[in-house]
Amino acid sequence: MRAVVSRGGRPDLAGSALADVRAPTLLIVGELDQQVLELNQQAAQLITAPKRIEVVAGASHLFEEPGTLEHVARLATNWFHEHLTA
Repeated sequence: MRAVVSRGGRPDLAGSALADVRAPTLLIVGELDQQVLELNQQAAQLITAPKRIEVVAGASHLFEEPGTLEHVARLATNWFHEHLTA
């Protein structure tokens, strides 16, 4: 695996295995999903690979608000482009 994107996921559930992640990892979380944001921040501390958390303004857990899912798609596309192209 050369790159990972998690959208509103729960990487914290991977526990100690997060320390084994070697692929650049982008964690995307909605601004209004405070609990999942906190859990992603905790998980990011355990990931030793390059990582970034992107918080989508005005977005809830499912990114149902107008334009938020499109924003997520752009973030993921840019991440994969950065990490998967030579």
